[in-house]
Amino acid sequence: MASGVGVVSDRQVLKLMAELSKHNRKGLAALRAGMARDTARKYLASGELPSSMVAAERTYLTREDPFAQDWAWVESVLVDVPELEAKALFEHMEALWPGRYDPGQVRTLQRRVRRWRAQHGPELEVFFAQEHRPGEAGQTDFTSTAELRITIGGALLEHLLCHFVLPYSNWQWATVAYSESLLGLRRGVQSALLHLGRRPEWHQTDNSTAATHELATGGRGFNEEYLAMMRHFEMKPRTIGVGESEQNGDVEAANGALKRRLEQYLKLRGSRDFETVDGYETWVQSKCDAANVGRCKRVTQELAVMAELNPARLCEHVDLDVPVTTWSTVRVKDNVYSVPSRLIGKTVRVRLTERHVEVWFAGRQELKTERLVGRSGHRIDYRHIIWSLVRKPGAFARWRYREDLFPTLVFRRAYDALRAQTERESVADVAYLRLLHLAASTLQVDVEAGIELLLAQGQEPTTERVKLLMGKDKLPAAPDLPALVVDLREYDALLGRGLPGLETGT
Repeated sequence: MASGVGVVSDRQVLKLMAELSKHNRKGLAALRAGMARDTARKYLASGELPSSMVAAERTYLTREDPFAQDWAWVESVLVDVPELEAKALFEHMEALWPGRYDPGQVRTLQRRVRRWRAQHGPELEVFFAQEHRPGEAGQTDFTSTAELRITIGGALLEHLLCHFVLPYSNWQWATVAYSESLLGLRRGVQSALLHLGRRPEWHQTDNSTAATHELATGGRGFNEEYLAMMRHFEMKPRTIGVGESEQNGDVEAANGALKRRLEQYLKLRGSRDFETVDGYETWVQSKCDAANVGRCKRVTQELAVMAELNPARLCEHVDLDVPVTTWSTVRVKDNVYSVPSRLIGKTVRVRLTERHVEVWFAGRQELKTERLVGRSGHRIDYRHIIWSLVRKPGAFARWRYREDLFPTLVFRRAYDALRAQTERESVADVAYLRLLHLAASTLQVDVEAGIELLLAQGQEPTTERVKLLMGKDKLPAAPDLPALVVDLREYDALLGRGLPGLETGT
């Protein structure tokens, strides 16, 4: 049944024309085309299809403009501050002219501001979508993870993710990094390529100092170490224009997508805390693998045209020869680490990785610790210097690294309790250093347990009392077991045969 309600399609009008050419009866043709007589008459008179008949845009208002009296002022503000949001502007207008506007009119103002910007606003930056070819390039970028709030053993992990992406297939991989360093970049790229098993033709980065450096001419060139990495993996290096971050847009967009994905899985996991950094990195990479599963078709296309990868691994460390100071410390990349005092005056080999600092002397590893992030930091192990400090306790009060000698909160509470028992700070210092000496000589965990018990009982945590508690925790005596008698017939039974004479006991 014909109806005048609804939109008439091009197919209906063509049907109308065909029916009319058969019998020249407009009413019947309209009925068979599924439209009203008046509608059929309109299209027959115009001779055009609906798709070519564009309705004229309405230029008049159906209701009074509530912002007419202040629109000139609104326009002047938008010209001066183009980025101002309509909602903030509306709230300002309510403050200027109380009672003139109703809160429900904010959406009207938003529509008018949006229309004004489209007609009179500043020119906007145009982004040009790039066509990617399979296996052509890989992009790497460092991205901050502060919003994920990851902790290791309860302590906040300040870190970046070195994110590698193949723009054609969006295959991705990520490693934990502490800074935008060449070591972090080398580790991230190498890990991604070894996991992928092939190599793209190009490798693209932004203008970070990990890959580039400032030239005397004002341009940016590649670091020789970065170029050596590219030669090793037989990839061609390229970077983006200075200030042109959109040229690295694929990995930039993937950064946000990866972090949103990790955020979702952290919520499902129910905790943001991990036992180790390695465990956290493995978890991140498992989420990358899961995302890559859905990209298999395009990844397969990329792998088919990529070249074989050089299987030899690049070293992911830097070796430095560093002197040990009279403070029993070494300075590495503007950070200070303590070492055993017997190394004072020696030159040690420091092996620096992206995440660790190792100290070697005469072929023996003397220290391995987490690398400090940033500059002017310090990590002092009380075990390295306590032997000298107990002989010179007066140095403790104003030592620049004093706070590092409180390895846990329990030790800090112990010092505060000792300090509360005497007016002389030096007496408390000596008593506390003796506790540290005991912890270095035995086990820190045992001393800590003794301190906690004494504090819970309201007693002063002296070395003598802690020793007394530790002495009560003796190991149980070994049980008196009878000597084991071996009967060879049990073995014969297992083998399914017996030995002559054993059956009769001879």
